[in-house]
Amino acid sequence: MDDCREKRRRCTKLRVSTDNNDMEKMMHREIERQRRQEMASLYASLRSLLPLHFIQGKRSTSDQVNEAANYITYLHKKIKELSSKRDELMLLSRGSFSDDSKDEMKMMNHVVVRHCLAGLEIVFSSRCYGGQPRLSSVLQVLSENGLCLLNAIYSIVDDRVIYTIQAEVNDMTLIDFRKLEQSLIRMK
Repeated sequence: MDDCREKRRRCTKLRVSTDNNDMEKMMHREIERQRRQEMASLYASLRSLLPLHFIQGKRSTSDQVNEAANYITYLHKKIKELSSKRDELMLLSRGSFSDDSKDEMKMMNHVVVRHCLAGLEIVFSSRCYGGQPRLSSVLQVLSENGLCLLNAIYSIVDDRVIYTIQAEVNDMTLIDFRKLEQSLIRMK
């Protein structure tokens, strides 16, 4: 009889142990299922933040995460470019000059000429006369130097006008950057 009782106790323990293992497996499966759903939701959220041309045709999650990393790198680069351009414009508009030369420097033109995709980009800052920007004079200098206007925008800050001009160039070797800058700086 003791033998029988002992066997029943072992069977009961075995059933309890098996039931516990089954419960643990079920809990583990449920936790894993919830984790996969959450990851799928996060991937979808990330995918929705990317421009279409970054994820077009990309089906695997790893490809999409890779494209997200590429997009973040692209945005960092763009931020740096725009920050340097902003700083440059701030220097042109405000000037970083000592008090002794501020009045003299306010009268001067400030010019930055650099390459861009279309040809040249010219950032030109000048004092406003009577509140009117002098675009015609700037365009005259560009024309004399063989440049064709593509785009021009301007803004007025304090008593200065800042032009950002993009010009097409047929032959870049014929353009003397220094001469162009000097012509724009000396312009009255």
